[in-house]
Amino acid sequence: MQRVVIIGAGPAGLTAAYELSKFPEKFQVVVLEESAQLGGISKTVEYHGNRMDIGPHHLYTKVAAVKAWWERMMPPEENSASGDEVLLKKNRFTRILFKGKFFDYPVKLNATTFENLGFGETLKVGGSYFKSLLFARQEKSLEDFFINRFGKKLYSMFFEGYTEKVWGRHPKNISPEWGAQRVKGLSGVVVLKNMIGKAFNIKPKKVETSLAETFYYPKFGSGQLWEVTARESIKNGVEIFLRTRATKIHRKPDGTIDGVTCERCGEKIFLPCDILLSSMPVKDLIAGMDAVPDEIRAIATGLPYRDLITIGVLVEKLNLSVPDHWVYVQGGDVQMGRFVVYNNWSPCMLSDAKNFWLGLEYFCREGDELWTNSDEKIAELAIEELVKKNLITSPTAVKDFHIERVKKAYPAYFDTYARIDELRKFLDASANLFCIGRNGQHRYNNIDHSMCTAFEAVKNILSGTNDKSNVWDVNTESN
Repeated sequence: MQRVVIIGAGPAGLTAAYELSKFPEKFQVVVLEESAQLGGISKTVEYHGNRMDIGPHHLYTKVAAVKAWWERMMPPEENSASGDEVLLKKNRFTRILFKGKFFDYPVKLNATTFENLGFGETLKVGGSYFKSLLFARQEKSLEDFFINRFGKKLYSMFFEGYTEKVWGRHPKNISPEWGAQRVKGLSGVVVLKNMIGKAFNIKPKKVETSLAETFYYPKFGSGQLWEVTARESIKNGVEIFLRTRATKIHRKPDGTIDGVTCERCGEKIFLPCDILLSSMPVKDLIAGMDAVPDEIRAIATGLPYRDLITIGVLVEKLNLSVPDHWVYVQGGDVQMGRFVVYNNWSPCMLSDAKNFWLGLEYFCREGDELWTNSDEKIAELAIEELVKKNLITSPTAVKDFHIERVKKAYPAYFDTYARIDELRKFLDASANLFCIGRNGQHRYNNIDHSMCTAFEAVKNILSGTNDKSNVWDVNTESN
């Protein structure tokens, strides 16, 4: 029997644990999770009877195997399933709040846009877009990527400032690879095709994730899916240790990983392993690893991340009608990047459905002024911005709040990321090490992509394949 250690109890780690648990005669599986909760960035936090997600994270995929996996773990309510462990089917509704007006997301050349921008500005948007079709840029940056797909005018209105708010860097200083992975086939042409198809009831052959109109959502929040997955894995013999931080990866000169040292309740514990699957940040993995060349360590040390603060705000009423799941907040007058209304995701997210439970997202860097502010200061800023955006009348409308800080929420595509292939080559030289998930690969994966990296890693473990290109190739196609 082989001993498998998995670092991280997020979507990738728990998917791998469950898949390996199907073979109890072959594997003894141990999962180490640094935090006190399951789900990683897809966790759900409960505060005073109200539940808040770090996201939230909707369940949408074009991968049939992933969809079937979700439905086996938690049946869809639409299929006559009942009870608390079900997936709700939601009709996605998302908009952009820009200069006090709501625009469709993605932006469409429709009556709403004409009315909000005015005829003259809309013509400029159209002219700029068609110019981008005729004179495409060489894509050296994310700025080039966006302008080629939406035109310079639309880029300057809806992408430039927001991207800089999210990443803390101007798009001209970010690799276009981020766009290829997150925006994929979405462009002005695709948006127009989608609009025409709707008008004539023509279903597209392929739906881009950003245009998906329906998705699944667990009844009690994103984290519920991973709580169920962990429970089912434990039934199959998996051991899951929370509040347990992997601090040292024991790597032999030949690349073999023969164990992990972790800290739990102040005690250091050595866990020998035959196989290691890591979804911890690559930066931290290398920092704790033996026998790493200085050059490789320097690449890992320089990998950038963007951190996140999510603020749950409970209010009695909203000034504006907000039926949205997400609202993207454009403009430099506020620091808020996006907000959600949890009521619209599931009524079970609130202890009292008469209230409105909001989640406000702020992008920052660990250690900066926003990150180090007290919870009260951060809440004061959030409430002030809710008033500024006319979502509430005054601070007195707020009944409660809760702050969640998330380190390394978003792996970023600048600085030493340009040398990620060198780092990958070094990691792949350890035959019994598999890097999975968003932070495990330093790739901005969705939940389904993170799960697919786990599927591929387990497939390789079962077959004894040393080539890990299939694990790394998940979510690298650009169309």
